[in-house]
Parts: sequence; structure tokens; C-alpha cells
Amino acid sequence: MDRLGCDRLFVAVMESGSFAAAAQRMGMSAGQASKLISALEAELGVRLLNRTTRALAPTEVGQAYYDRIRSILDDLDTLDAEVQDRAATPRGRLRLTAPLTFGTLRLVPALNDFAARYPDIELDVSFTDRMVNLVDEGFDAAIRAGRMVDSSLIARKLCDMQTILVASPAYLARADLPAQPADLATHACIIDTNFRDPLIWRFRGPDGPVTVPLTGRLRYSNAEACLQAAEAGLGIAHVPDFVAAPSLAAGRVNALLPGWAEAPGGIHAVYPPGRHLSAKLRLLVDHLAERFRPTANGE
Repeated sequence: MDRLGCDRLFVAVMESGSFAAAAQRMGMSAGQASKLISALEAELGVRLLNRTTRALAPTEVGQAYYDRIRSILDDLDTLDAEVQDRAATPRGRLRLTAPLTFGTLRLVPALNDFAARYPDIELDVSFTDRMVNLVDEGFDAAIRAGRMVDSSLIARKLCDMQTILVASPAYLARADLPAQPADLATHACIIDTNFRDPLIWRFRGPDGPVTVPLTGRLRYSNAEACLQAAEAGLGIAHVPDFVAAPSLAAGRVNALLPGWAEAPGGIHAVYPPGRHLSAKLRLLVDHLAERFRPTANGE
């Protein structure tokens, strides 16, 4: 690895706090990363990191070097992006993270269309429901569902997302139909633990917001799993509308309390702030915004 690559590796070690995490980010082994940092220290003639069996910590010189080299690398990346923007064909790698269910059900077809349209752009997409730190983990952007809480990121809304209540006809045949959110306390509720507050379901009534604290013996960290449990007659699920749509159309579940639906959240593309948005990322965000833009008939 050349000197610039070693400097990038050092920045990754500083930001991730370990050789293992930095090595994964840079596509190498932890042992190789450690040797390269040692080579960088030897070339500079100083120790940048204090190493123990449990932790890494920068020396005073190492912290000062990080502060300067990070700024220099940011400037180089900005320059690279500006030069690439002037090229006729956008190219290079985009690292993206997206929630598992939305990613596999809705995002993949849009990404495949983008890949076919721009063959010189590489897509490296991680589907996970974990809240990824874009900067520390080296991602260019993320697709996130719900309301944005990280104000340090730039967000562009792609589409609305409505969370709805559903239950199977078999369950409703043996249980009283809930007439208002408070009635849910007497029902078997299927909990999606991916929600920020999974045991609190939120609604919007004629007098304003309503919250209902719940318990449930079935708790899944996946909306599709919750929907399948509802289809099996095991209770009421609280799932995104795009997850429930096929089951509603097929009659496997019915929607409940439609007049109490919470204000829609959204699906957003988010990315770190910077002085320059690369052409390839701008193309991707524009493509997704166009793909998910509501049509005149609401589809």
C-alpha cells in the first residue's frame, strides 16, 4: 500500500477505534493493517498510536497528525469528486446501507435499474436494520425509514410510509373488532422490535395524538415476520403499508382503525454533509426520488 493508502488506513483506525474494524472497512486483514501502521510510524519516525491488548489510543503526535491528515484527505476527495464530475461518464464505487425489508421488497428493483443505466458505477449495498454510522463505517449514503432524528445528516425524502394495523379474518372472527386504539390493550399484539419504541403504538385521533402502551408475547425484529404471524391468526400487527399491501389485496389480512392512522413517516436518502456531492451519488439519489415519486393515481 502506498503512503496515501496508509494515511487513509490510519484515519480509519482513529475513527473506528480498532485495527479489526478499520481493516474491514479497508478490505484487508487486521494483521496487515497493524503492519502498515507500523510501517507508517517507521517512515515518519514517530509513534502515532499507543497499543495495549485491550485498546488503541493516539499519542499526542498521533492526534495532531490525524487532525491534519484528515483535512488533507477530505480536500483530496473533494478534488477527485470535482474532477470526476467533469467526466462524461460517472464511475466509481457507491456504498449504501438500507433497511432489510424495504431494501429487499422495494429498493432492489430500483437499484437494478440504476445499475443497468450506469454500468460504470459499482454498487456495494448492505441490507441491515442496524443504525449504521455512515462516516465511521465508510458509507456514502443510507436509505432510512421513519422520522429523521440525526440532524447532522442531509436527508432527501423519497416517499411517504404509512404504518397500519392488520389482522387476519380468522383472528377477527374470534376477537372483538377494536373500535379505538385503547381497545388494543385487550388484544394479542405482535411487536416489531425494530421500531424506536416498539411497545408504544402511536395514532392520530380527532383530538390529536394518541399513544397506547402494549405488551405482546410475539416479538420479531422484522416486519415481514410480524405480518406472517398476523396472517396465521396470532394477533394484530403494526407494519408499514408497503409490507402489508400484497396481503391486503389477497384478503389474507384486513386493515384496522383506518381513521386513527398516525401521520405518515417517510423513506429518506441520507448522506453526510460536505462541500461537494459526488456526481454518482447525486445521480443515485435523483434516480430513487424519481422512482418512488407518487404518481397521479397514488401508486
